Amino acid sequence: MFTSRRIVAATVTAGFLVSLSAALPAEAKAPAKPPVFANCSKLNQKFPHGVGKTGAKDHVSGKSKPVKNFTVNNAIYNANKKLDRDKDGIACEKR
Repeated sequence: MFTSRRIVAATVTAGFLVSLSAALPAEAKAPAKPPVFANCSKLNQKFPHGVGKTGAKDHVSGKSKPVKNFTVNNAIYNANKKLDRDKDGIACEKR
């Protein structure tokens, strides 16, 4: 026959499995694709100072100061790399 320990262990195990299955998604979702923008005007509407990859530094000439407050996101930068005209790792940078 069943002992009370076995009944308690079976009940706890069943409860754990039910809670674990409720916490897991029904099916794994693929990661969302990063947005691709047609031009810098569109990108700057969402990211006002541009988007750069990790470790990027703005190239400047003259006395202008480099942009440092751009959004850092490798996936979005890679999807919009064509908009990085000066090839400094930041697409559509502006103050």
